[in-house]
Amino acid sequence: MASDVPAVSSAVRILERLAAQWPHAVSPKDLVTELGLNRSTCYNILATLQRAGWVTTTGERSGWMLGPKLLTLTGVTDTMANAVAQQEIDELARRLGFVVFVVEPDGSGGYVVTVKAERQMGVRVTVGVGEGFPFSAPALMQAYHAWLPAAQIDDLVDRLGLKQFTPHTITDRDALRAALAETRSRGFSTSVQQYDMAQSGVAAPVFDKRGQVVRVVCSLAFFTELHQDNAARIGALVSACAERITARTGGRRPAQSM
Repeated sequence: MASDVPAVSSAVRILERLAAQWPHAVSPKDLVTELGLNRSTCYNILATLQRAGWVTTTGERSGWMLGPKLLTLTGVTDTMANAVAQQEIDELARRLGFVVFVVEPDGSGGYVVTVKAERQMGVRVTVGVGEGFPFSAPALMQAYHAWLPAAQIDDLVDRLGLKQFTPHTITDRDALRAALAETRSRGFSTSVQQYDMAQSGVAAPVFDKRGQVVRVVCSLAFFTELHQDNAARIGALVSACAERITARTGGRRPAQSM
């Protein structure tokens, strides 16, 4: 009977340990101690798995977790994706001081909040898990649909309409196409007083392994806090958060060409 190959056996044990802790990282010290591995052997195996995309690191000294290639092969459940999203938006909400949430399609053209994080102090804009938004909520619509073919976007607008929520809402088709192109170019959408005169928002897409948008990360704040002067900076932070969720769940961003 063939015997186990030590390096392969150790790699399996490392992956099983990371899977048990996922989506949280496991420190290399814990891997060495708990699995009884030689330090050099452990690091060499981790480096090999990292090159294959089966593990990823938050910094070699801070921890390791399952990588995007392995997650793509095994599949990511909604529960797993939400756990990753919660981690990432918790950190972003702490950094921004604004509510940050994730929406997914609600099945009727709109969007429903599935995960949220927010600051705990002071008067703030807030949303609740399960809360819904209509199809044409500007930041969400642009972030979710910007990567669709133009004809498909036109069909959605024909069927679901563009509601004018405030005097600043984009309802002109040409202006909408320009906004969608800008969203694709910079990786996030902005809605400054377009949905509510007292509020503004920025949003960015999360992609699956096929390069299709499956959810959107959004941050909302009062107009006095989120406005034209800082929307691009905040949008870049939201986009970076969405990109980390995409990477950690085995997704990929598609080409921008339409």
